[in-house]
Amino acid sequence: MALDTEKIIEDLKGASILELNDLVKAIEDEFDVTAAAPVAAAGAGAEAAAKSTYDVELTEAGQEKVKVIKAVRDLTGLGLKDSKDLVDGAPKNVKEGVSEDEANDIKAKLEEVGASVTLK
Repeated sequence: MALDTEKIIEDLKGASILELNDLVKAIEDEFDVTAAAPVAAAGAGAEAAAKSTYDVELTEAGQEKVKVIKAVRDLTGLGLKDSKDLVDGAPKNVKEGVSEDEANDIKAKLEEVGASVTLK
């Protein structure tokens, strides 16, 4: 059985972030691997100083769930259903690999509508 690489790439381009996240988890489970990058044997201080990207995790939606869904939708460009699924599945990453300024901006917008957010 040969893989149709171009079709796979096209399918991935059309997938939502949540679908891609589910795919990665399924591959990790099926093949007993991890998608995490290997960590060099450096001290924790060097790692913290070199941190240039952040993941923004929605830890809890809070009391104003509808407002949080709207904010997630605006911030991510996801559709309504995907945004709702992300908020319902909290804790989940809203965005990954963003700059510190963008991460703080996203955090502020989500906290403004009552959500709890963690930067990683």
